[in-house]
Amino acid sequence: MRLVVMPTYNERENIEPMVEAVLAYPWLHMLVVDDASPDGTGQLVKKLAQERFAGRLFLLERSGKLGLGTAYVAGFKWALERDYDAVFEMDADFSHNPADLPRLNEALKAADVALGSRYVSGGGVENWGLGRRVLSRGGSLYARIILGLDVNDVTGGFKAFRRAVLEALPLDKVRSNGYSFQIELNYRTRQKGFRIAEVPILFADRRVGASKMNRRIVLEAITLVWQLRWASLRGRL
Repeated sequence: MRLVVMPTYNERENIEPMVEAVLAYPWLHMLVVDDASPDGTGQLVKKLAQERFAGRLFLLERSGKLGLGTAYVAGFKWALERDYDAVFEMDADFSHNPADLPRLNEALKAADVALGSRYVSGGGVENWGLGRRVLSRGGSLYARIILGLDVNDVTGGFKAFRRAVLEALPLDKVRSNGYSFQIELNYRTRQKGFRIAEVPILFADRRVGASKMNRRIVLEAITLVWQLRWASLRGRL
């Protein structure tokens, strides 16, 4: 069995159709990691788990808005305490299309990590303005050059990991907590020698709700790559 880990904060409008779309695949379970959403996201997940998806949908409740990176780490640890042989990560806002889950799953047959990529042939973005396109492309290029990563979409957050990858990563040492978490995980994965396959996806802007992106998240990503590079050179990664 395989698990989808999905962090949430104020995703009540999206979560029920997302749960239905993910759990339409009988080979998947789903863990929602909710950061005490004031809109009742967690309560709705509880209801769905009890009434419609018992034994397949689970909720990990946290005490407050603790960040994307720590939410994924908590979800990964939860999965490793159980018998899942692969773990997916994806957003709750439908910017990641659940219909792509089988293609990521298929890619794990030949790779250790399958990354849904906007920046390989066949991939792309939808409903983005020029500024966001430049920021995303530039950010990926910046991280790739400094870290020497052979991954085109280093900030992509739609991924599938073999269990062995998560077992090998020092999850307690992961230092980033915003969208730079994806950069750090890619870097640590490649430093361990694991194979990353990029699967083309179309990334659509969220259909309802507000974006979580802000200036602090961008600044964290800019500084993180140098911290990772320096730690690696000193053998302290």
